[in-house]
Amino acid sequence: MASTQEGGRRELFLDDLSVGQKFISDTHTLDAAQIIAFAREFDPQAFHLDDAAAKDTLFEGLAASGWHTAALTMKLNVQSGLPFKGGIVGAGGDIRWPRPTHPGDVLQVESEVLEIIPSRTRPDRGIATVRSETRNQKGDVLQVLIAKLVLPRRPAGG
Repeated sequence: MASTQEGGRRELFLDDLSVGQKFISDTHTLDAAQIIAFAREFDPQAFHLDDAAAKDTLFEGLAASGWHTAALTMKLNVQSGLPFKGGIVGAGGDIRWPRPTHPGDVLQVESEVLEIIPSRTRPDRGIATVRSETRNQKGDVLQVLIAKLVLPRRPAGG
């Protein structure tokens, strides 16, 4: 049986997962102040800092850094999306941003387990490949992350 973390959410071991299993996070509403604050700190480019400067770019207005979208995706998955025992521990992946994230977007992450591979050399763990799509309130896909995540296996007798 899966364990329970503080707050009552079940924590899932690798053994609790199945291919095709889906998880949906809570939502996060993004505004211009958040976009600008993140950009000032981590990605200080004009199209992330100034709406007027961003108007004539491919973003057609102020847009969040892809890394900001990735950070919000992580936050949503940690807090409400992927209830994995031991946390969300990455071992590599692929990320795409097919559309920009704009002020007013309400982000939500839908994740699906694509593959489960128990380790041959470490019987206490394995890898789950998970596809996470971050969408806005219109259903537009803003980010696609395919990540290989390390998860513990259920202890013997557990």
